[in-house]
Amino acid sequence: MITNYNYARFVGAAVESALALRWEDVEIVVVDDGSTDDSVQVLQKYADRVNLILTENSGQREAANRGFAATSGDVVVFLDADDLLPPELAERLAAVWTPSVSKVQLRMQRIDEAGVPFGRLFPDWRSVPTSEDVRRWMVRTSAQPTPPGSGNAYARWFLERIFPLDASLGRAADSGCLAAAPLHGEVVTLPDVVVGYRQHDANDSDLLADDSRFEREVAAARARWRFAQRSVGIPEDRIDERPLYRSRELLQLRAATARLSPDRAVLARDGRRRLLVVDALRSPAHPGPESWRTRLLIMSWCLAVLTVPRGLVRPLLALRWRRS
Repeated sequence: MITNYNYARFVGAAVESALALRWEDVEIVVVDDGSTDDSVQVLQKYADRVNLILTENSGQREAANRGFAATSGDVVVFLDADDLLPPELAERLAAVWTPSVSKVQLRMQRIDEAGVPFGRLFPDWRSVPTSEDVRRWMVRTSAQPTPPGSGNAYARWFLERIFPLDASLGRAADSGCLAAAPLHGEVVTLPDVVVGYRQHDANDSDLLADDSRFEREVAAARARWRFAQRSVGIPEDRIDERPLYRSRELLQLRAATARLSPDRAVLARDGRRRLLVVDALRSPAHPGPESWRTRLLIMSWCLAVLTVPRGLVRPLLALRWRRS
């Protein structure tokens, strides 16, 4: 399933990659979310081979809700309109799929606007995580080493438990699925199947573009954790948020927020003092896929961000999040 908004220059290639999957029964649903560029004209070329749904603009989450409702397959991939699937994907999924699998996750390769690969594959797993690893990390720290949207294939039975995605997740379509999958079933990792992840100027992933993005990412992490907990029947007032304080990825975002927006803490009792005295120092001991060297580097970077003069904060953030 593909959701598209104003990606006329890329969406045709995404559709072509789905059409090229080596499998007899491939269903392709494309939702155009009220594009104002030439997307519809591009997509009309495939109208006889895909289920094309044209809607008014309402955001990616609502487009995904509409698209999922129109699908019927047992396995669903939410392909971003600027990404590319490998032709062997369906065959490789079939080889590992079992009734208990909620998600199969793949690796991704950055490609530029012309489709030329660059950089290293990600996620950078030191060793292939087992389903038990992923669940343990998620339950303990709310974090897991997962690719973004296009790098995941979901079981329909799992998606039917959480769709339609509710407004607590904002406009994003993939965050709730990623967070909930380890709590519902097995997560299988295929490190040698590679999805093309297109990086370009229209990506909304540059944290350095706006100070408020760090705070926004912390809020998004909290929202998807709470969504995942509700999806397995935990009442809203019984959700334990302590795992959020153990996430090393979130720790870095919280440290940036504490320096750039010190009066807008997202997590309860969060702030520079807690980060310094408790969370940063304890962070290397929490479970996860990172090596001890990486854990100590993260701790050291967070301590530096929290203690250096304000004029040195932005260079440290740029060191961590500068775009390739």
